[in-house]
Amino acid sequence: MNLYKKHSSKVFVGFLAIFLTTISCKKSPEKTQDVKETETVYASDVIPFFQHWKLILGDGSNVGIPTNFENKEYFYTQTESDDNWVVFKAPNGGNTHGTSNNTRTELAQLKKWYPKKADEKMTATLKVMNVSATGDETVAATHSVVVGQIHSADKHENEPLKIFYKIYPGHTKGSVFWHYEINTKGDDNSGRWDFSTAVWGHDFSVVGPSANKVPTEPKDGIALGEEFTYEVEVKEGMMHLTFKSDNHETKTFTKNLIESEYTTKAEIPQQTKKLFFSIGQDGVERKNAYEGEGCFFKLGAYNQTNGKLPEVNKNWCSGAETFNGDVAKQYETGNYVEVWFKSGSLKISENVVSNEGYFSKNDKVK
Repeated sequence: MNLYKKHSSKVFVGFLAIFLTTISCKKSPEKTQDVKETETVYASDVIPFFQHWKLILGDGSNVGIPTNFENKEYFYTQTESDDNWVVFKAPNGGNTHGTSNNTRTELAQLKKWYPKKADEKMTATLKVMNVSATGDETVAATHSVVVGQIHSADKHENEPLKIFYKIYPGHTKGSVFWHYEINTKGDDNSGRWDFSTAVWGHDFSVVGPSANKVPTEPKDGIALGEEFTYEVEVKEGMMHLTFKSDNHETKTFTKNLIESEYTTKAEIPQQTKKLFFSIGQDGVERKNAYEGEGCFFKLGAYNQTNGKLPEVNKNWCSGAETFNGDVAKQYETGNYVEVWFKSGSLKISENVVSNEGYFSKNDKVK
C-alpha cells in the first residue's frame, strides 16, 4: 500500500469531519413568522365624540372621559360584517350610580344646558341585542332598557326624556317608546310619574295579564338585533324627536319643556292614572316644567329590570334574577341588557356650562 495515499486520506477525512461539525454547531436561522398583532379598536375610534362624555359602568363606577378605553365586562367594541359597533352591557343586579335602583353602562354629557336657550342635538344608530330573560310580566319596566335620555342636573334631577326598547320572552318583535317624566311641583318629588308614547309597537302601559303570562306581541315592532335611529333636538324650549328604521314608518314628536301640560290633576292622562295613582304617584308639575334647570344628554344601556320585589313598586320593581349580583352568572343566564351603537353625533351650542356638580354629587352616592 502507498503510505502517502493512506495518510492523505486520513487527513482529508479529518478535515471533512471538522467542517461538518462546525456547520452543525452553527445556529440555524429562524423562520420569520408573519404574525400581525391585533390592534385594539376602541369605542372612541368608532364614534369620535367621546371627549364630550363621562362613562358610568355597570358596576356603578365613573371612569371619566372614555377615550381609548375598554372594559370587557361592560364596554368594548365588536366587529360584524366589517362594521364596528360600540357595546354597552349591564346586569340586572349590581352596584348602581347615584340614587338609582338600576344598573347602567351609559355615557353622561360633560356639559349641561338650559332648555329655553338650548340649541342642542344628539343622534344615534343602534340595535338592542339582549334584555333580561326574567322578571314579573305585570311590571311595566320588565324586559326593557333605556338607550337614550335627557336628564336634569338640578333640583329633583328628573328626566324629560327616556327612550325605551322592550321585548317579551317568546316574541320576535319588541317595542320602542319614549317617556316624559314630570318635573314635580314643590319640594316633594315622591309624586312624580311618567307618560309613555309608543313609537313602534306598544307603550309602557301594556303588560302581561299575570306574573308568568306575556301580552299580545306588537305587529309593527322592532326585533332584537334590528337597527333603528333616534334624533333628539332641543331648541328654544321645544324638544323634537325623530325615529327611523328600515321597513318602518318614520315617526316624529314634539314636546314643550318649558311650559307644562300637567299643572292640575284634571290634566293628568288616563294612562298615568291607571299606572301610577294606585302607588301614590299622583303629583302635578311646575308650570314652567324644566325651564331654568340644567339638562344634559345620556346614551347607552340603562337596564330597567331589577331584582327588587314588585310589591315595592309595581311599575319599576321586576323581581328578576340577579344571583346576588354575580355578573358572570347573570350574563350566562341572559339576565342583562346589551346594546350596540354603530354611530352617533352630538351638537353642542355656546350656551353650555360645566356639569361637574352632577357628577361630584352622584359619584359619591352609595
